[in-house]
Amino acid sequence: MKGESLAAMKSAKISAAIAAALVCGLVLAVPAHAQEQSGSQPPPAGAVPGNHAPSQKQLDIAAARAERKAIVGQNMDFTAEQAKAFWPLYDKYEARMDKIEDRHIREIKDFARHYATLTEGDAAKKLDETMAIAEARLNVQKEYIPKFRAVLPQVKVTRFFQIDNKLRALVQCQIAQMVPLAQSAALADHAAGNL
Repeated sequence: MKGESLAAMKSAKISAAIAAALVCGLVLAVPAHAQEQSGSQPPPAGAVPGNHAPSQKQLDIAAARAERKAIVGQNMDFTAEQAKAFWPLYDKYEARMDKIEDRHIREIKDFARHYATLTEGDAAKKLDETMAIAEARLNVQKEYIPKFRAVLPQVKVTRFFQIDNKLRALVQCQIAQMVPLAQSAALADHAAGNL
């Protein structure tokens, strides 16, 4: 019971830290000159969907995603025509990437519950899932590059993917600082004096 309680606390801390990393990472990414620009702004973010009141975690994630969109808008310098073509495509791209991020969050939570007592099979599964998530991100990016190229000049497509990659790198850096290194079950038993 005590182990389950500790695992639940670690999982809750990881969830809160991920939401904080999203917000913190995004805030750090806004260049000072971008905050002053009145350039093309994305449309305001809508309410969180659903018939029930959103949780604080849902609100934090929605705010982080809206902030990410604002950062892109502040740094792209779109013409009105480019913005009209870009934002619907961006929303589809981000919806796909958000599903992958949700998968990543589930993987981290699962790892947080078991990191100190990994079996060889658990460790292999964790690494395989981590690589599959990285590959899924890359595949979505590769799929959307030609779509963005169809509506924007190449320099702006390159600029968008630079911004996107920087935002994701900031979040990943924050997460990496919080996620503990894997430990084997045998090592945990030895450290506890059970061997």
